[in-house]
Amino acid sequence: MTAVAGVALPIVLVGLLFLRQNIVVLLGVGTFAAYYFWGGGEIMNVVYDMWDASNREVLLSVPLYILAGSIMSQGSIAERLINLMKALMKPIPGGLALSSLMACGIFAAISGSSIVTLLAVGSIMYPALIKAGYDRKFAIGMLCAGGTLGIIIPPSIPLILYGIMTQASIADLFVAGIGPGLTLLGAFMLYSLMLNWQRDRGGWWSLREIWGALKESVWSLLTPFVILGGIYSGYFTPTESAAVAVLTAILVEILAHKHGFMHLVRGNLGEFGHTCNDMGKLIWRVVGETSTMMGSLFPILAVALSLNVFMTYQQIPNQIVEWLTGYIDSKVMFLILVNLLLLVVGCFLDSGSAILILSPLLPPMAQTYGIDLVHFGIIMNVNLEIGYLTPPMGINLIVAMGAFKEEFLTIVKGVLPFIFIMLAVLWVISIYPPLSLFMIK
Repeated sequence: MTAVAGVALPIVLVGLLFLRQNIVVLLGVGTFAAYYFWGGGEIMNVVYDMWDASNREVLLSVPLYILAGSIMSQGSIAERLINLMKALMKPIPGGLALSSLMACGIFAAISGSSIVTLLAVGSIMYPALIKAGYDRKFAIGMLCAGGTLGIIIPPSIPLILYGIMTQASIADLFVAGIGPGLTLLGAFMLYSLMLNWQRDRGGWWSLREIWGALKESVWSLLTPFVILGGIYSGYFTPTESAAVAVLTAILVEILAHKHGFMHLVRGNLGEFGHTCNDMGKLIWRVVGETSTMMGSLFPILAVALSLNVFMTYQQIPNQIVEWLTGYIDSKVMFLILVNLLLLVVGCFLDSGSAILILSPLLPPMAQTYGIDLVHFGIIMNVNLEIGYLTPPMGINLIVAMGAFKEEFLTIVKGVLPFIFIMLAVLWVISIYPPLSLFMIK
């Protein structure tokens, strides 16, 4: 019976995949079949394991980071950061493109999400880039690539999911993401500078303009320092930092922005109440959007964690490792094969789903080849980050197509140079662990 099930199950899963069933359906069918045929027929164990695996405080950080990023993108924090970057990059050739990438990097350190970063910066900068005469394909490709920084520069929701699935320290994963994230940002900026070197400058620096933009954005700039500084200093956990991020976003928008604080100081409670009312409507809207997003993510997470428990109990990862080591005796060969696998997976699955499916299998294999668990998390994340730009299922491509009203083929052509840049940086990250681990070990 189990032999027949072992043949039939992959066929059923492939059939469901071709029928374009949701990933939670595929995972659910696979998990229930595994418990029924190979777990002694105890189907109820699926429910028990889902509850035990999901009953973790750190899971609260995922919706909270998404909520914080949505408040910041739909409020005024993103716009103020962009204005400051534009003032600083004004005299440099291609300064508008560089300011867009810098804004993506800073906003990534606040939102933890690729899509939120792309929409927050792209909705403002894409029309400005086109108006300034930048090539349409370059502009949209650069913004799509800049958006991917949201899942590697900490805080990062996919890194949180990886930490949950592998028991790796989320704080260490956040620290490890800084070096690779800044390297990617630097590579993007260097390419953009070289491509736009002949472009007219926007004029010399204006101290008045910089000072004005700095005053407007100072609270926005402090936000990532509050979030990340609290984690690295040990004042609060990654979960607590997510709650602090939401509270900081709300307080900055109400008190520091839209003149809310000045209205409060002057005693103009009517104006202050109007500001709070606008903020209340914003929070209500983004809470609804966050709830919808989490309603699709948490069922996948719960089923994946249950399957993780089953596979660990059955020692499946250990068996795969023993089989694999009989054929691959080189760390370099393992890195090449796993990078190729992740790149292919990233073309069809979003990073969250891919991490939930592959984390029980790949990290144990990596450890047998002497690869640090945290370092492998960064390698895995950067691979899946590239998947955000690769057809047919690249999330950023689809989001950009809807947000910027461009044809899919135009967007794909625009991101191709940035994909090659990311592949080069990925290989550097893979073979040079200190780039990720120098702040940890």
